[in-house]
Amino acid sequence: MGKTDKKESLEEMFAALDQTVARMETEDLSLEDSFAMYRRGMDLLKKCNDTIDQVEKKMLVLDEKGEAHEFEM
Repeated sequence: MGKTDKKESLEEMFAALDQTVARMETEDLSLEDSFAMYRRGMDLLKKCNDTIDQVEKKMLVLDEKGEAHEFEM
């Protein structure tokens, strides 16, 4: 009964988000189901944004000498 906290990859989260949007566009959903799917989509979008933010913070740039420096935007 223990839920595994496997971290989804960014690609998996985007695929799930695409599936959620497609279901909302093609299926005849009740109002409750529409709200639940909307919330799921928003949660996925937040996770995607958080993951991208983490990756951006970890990015390193190599300078002309081959030395790594943190990427700053």
